[in-house]
Amino acid sequence: VVDIYGNTAVFQAHSVGMYLERDVICKTIKAIYGSRITAVYDKSSATLPYNEEIKVTDGYLFKKDNHSALQVRENGILFDVNWVEGQKTGFFIDQRVNRNLVKYYSQGRTVLNTFCYTGGFSVYALAGGAVSVDSVDSSGKAVELCEKNVSLNFPENDSHRGITEDAFQFLRDMESDKYDLIILDPPAFAKHHKARENALQGYKRINVQAFRKIRAGGILFTFSCSQAISKEQFRMAVFSAAAIAGRNVRILHQLTQPADHPVNIYHPEGEYLKGMVLYVE
Repeated sequence: VVDIYGNTAVFQAHSVGMYLERDVICKTIKAIYGSRITAVYDKSSATLPYNEEIKVTDGYLFKKDNHSALQVRENGILFDVNWVEGQKTGFFIDQRVNRNLVKYYSQGRTVLNTFCYTGGFSVYALAGGAVSVDSVDSSGKAVELCEKNVSLNFPENDSHRGITEDAFQFLRDMESDKYDLIILDPPAFAKHHKARENALQGYKRINVQAFRKIRAGGILFTFSCSQAISKEQFRMAVFSAAAIAGRNVRILHQLTQPADHPVNIYHPEGEYLKGMVLYVE
């Protein structure tokens, strides 16, 4: 994966083969972008499969500028990105199209964003005219980043609330009918096939709670970024959750990653991001 923030390209290898070619990839990025790229940062330690012969240390493959964070603008919305300390490459750019869809559906709605991380969906919901937005994450640091990004865009807005709590627990304990737009965007529950069954149970549990608690006429955005889970398996887990909760549900949109994350037809696991927008009667 290569994500570009301003003049910095952040490289992340997910296989040993790609990691061993990092210098070639760095030279290729510089050749394609020229002077537009002043730094290439390798952030592979968290994603590279363990290999005792390879010592992985994150760091710059090429650097002219000495910085590790940047304020970026996505669809007119500002975010602080720190590629050294942040998750993935610093920001989840692959959700930008789906964030815009949240903005479209947020007008006049009471929104819950679970597993909020830096608050991408939360800020878009406020930009779309949400009445209020609650952002939940188990990481206090993530909630701080979320609140900072809200303040960047809406400094006088008091309709956002950051909550540091386990999202599973929050969904179990929250009152019914409070929210009419809920976003479930958890981290990957299954990073390999052996964890698939537990992951499917996890997706089913959080969706059951959302279906039980969401207000009638509500919209549910639900995602899986586990490449070991197929879109059919994820859809079946969500279908089972709707049946358990006893709610009538219609699929409005079926979502995936954007075009700059293409899927090789011989590698179906490359379709790692699966999502649905659901209308709950």
